[in-house]
Amino acid sequence: MSRTPPSAPPSLADELLIDAEIDDDGVQQAPVPTTPRWLLVAGLVLIGINLRPALSSLAPVLGQIKTEIGISATMAGLLTTLPVLCLGLFGPLAPQLARRFGSERSIAAVLLLLAAGIALRSQLGLHGLLLGSLLSGAAIGMIGVLLPGIVKRDFPQQAGLMTGVYTMALCLGAALAAGATVPLDHLFGQRWQAALAFWAIPALLAFVVWWPQLGQGQQRHAGHWQVSGLWREALAWQVTAYMGLQSSLSYIVFGWMPSILIERGLSPLDAGLMMSLSIMSQVLASLGVPLLAQRCPDQRLPIACVMTLTLAGLLGMLYAPPGQLWLWAVLLGIGQGGAFSMALSLLVLRSPDSHVAAHLSGMAQGVGYTIAAAGPLAAGIIHDAAGNWRPAGWLFGGIAGAALCFGLLAGRQRLLRARAVRLD
Repeated sequence: MSRTPPSAPPSLADELLIDAEIDDDGVQQAPVPTTPRWLLVAGLVLIGINLRPALSSLAPVLGQIKTEIGISATMAGLLTTLPVLCLGLFGPLAPQLARRFGSERSIAAVLLLLAAGIALRSQLGLHGLLLGSLLSGAAIGMIGVLLPGIVKRDFPQQAGLMTGVYTMALCLGAALAAGATVPLDHLFGQRWQAALAFWAIPALLAFVVWWPQLGQGQQRHAGHWQVSGLWREALAWQVTAYMGLQSSLSYIVFGWMPSILIERGLSPLDAGLMMSLSIMSQVLASLGVPLLAQRCPDQRLPIACVMTLTLAGLLGMLYAPPGQLWLWAVLLGIGQGGAFSMALSLLVLRSPDSHVAAHLSGMAQGVGYTIAAAGPLAAGIIHDAAGNWRPAGWLFGGIAGAALCFGLLAGRQRLLRARAVRLD
């Protein structure tokens, strides 16, 4: 056994895409891909685009679904909660799949699982919605863990650029589904089932474009690394809590923002488009905030700024005059894009090396997304109890306040004491 020497935190430009398989030296020594570079990039972009439509396509037609199949807001909240819960539960299984079958083959299989889950939501009524949401969330959780490692392995000199491409693909997919699901519903004759099932097509297209990568061959696994002491550190739990709480607000937006806006008088189409605008507003903040964070003596000020913008945007959605909602949607997007990128930045900045960063990422996402799943469900319960969305401001304020407290603790300039050890 040998221990890695202490080192400064890695550059954010190179390390924001955290490799879940970094503990396996054989994977990191993989040969250069034999397929054309442009085809690999196209596959990665298409996969990134497919990591959010299953989450953001449901909300614009959720009111129609509630009316047609007769479910409460609490049950609708469960529909929005299940995929988020699965992100945390199934994401940690991804590295084991990759070691057994290879990352490329695992992603291909999970893309088919994602397409099946999305299609299943259009069948069997409530049962199909629940099971389809579960499968979709599991697939997204596993792909989201595996994809960054492939990007870092195959594009080691363009990690910063590919981080931007990956971020834009995520936002584009979420925005397209939020804005286009209602028009698709109209196109298919007020059939929300067909509108939801449509989003299985991009997943199948991504599978077709990704197919040539399956010829890469599985790499031989070499030395393995182990990280000890991480789960006993208060700092690791502070980062995890911040990740989970800010994610909870994001998934409340994915699940309920159109419903909130429709109750305020917007049409379903306008509500979906406003959600799309808010999501696309996340891109600039997602790219710019990490650069700002790295130049600050610590990250407390950027965290305070992005959480303040997030809460202001959420409260604006609930209480601002209807004519100002577009402005608050943009501010919300900037805040949430910055809050999420700050959470990713903390995984790197608080870690002494990339192995610890990968394990902290697994902890923060596994536990954090489990925490996040409670947000959409709580919002639905509050709506059922009150009969409207106005009391939800207390929920938004409580979650944002808790996220700010843990973010300020995690944002202090310090490193985890956990260390990585190589097992020969």
